[in-house]
Amino acid sequence: MGFVKDFKEFAVKGNAIDLAVGVIIGGAFGKIVTSIIDDLVMPIVSKIIGQPDFSNLWVDLNHKAAAGLALADAKKVDGAAIFAYGNFITVAINFLLLAFVIFLMVKSIMKLKRKEEAAPAAPEAPSKEEVLLQEIRDAIRAK
Repeated sequence: MGFVKDFKEFAVKGNAIDLAVGVIIGGAFGKIVTSIIDDLVMPIVSKIIGQPDFSNLWVDLNHKAAAGLALADAKKVDGAAIFAYGNFITVAINFLLLAFVIFLMVKSIMKLKRKEEAAPAAPEAPSKEEVLLQEIRDAIRAK
């Protein structure tokens, strides 16, 4: 019974629930970032450098009859050793852009958080003892 009790305690703790919420929000956030990259950033990159998809860049290391074919067709050629470096370039560019966008978002969130922390807190109301002592002090001064 100890295992079940330990698991129940773990599952209902705030950390596990926070983690579950974080995973769900992270999945939704990932779709937003993917859309930003695919729909907003990559068209600009393609306008600047041309084709943003380098997945068809490859070399046949055996110099077989795969030359001039598309990557999918070249992989079907018997004896072809395909070094497909283009897909790596595309994934690396996507990663760098994704990391940059997330960096900008986190930086702006942290900036807002710092402003929130820097705002002075409202002074606390005096305690009942302090109020009573002030009344005593004021009564003594009045005499």
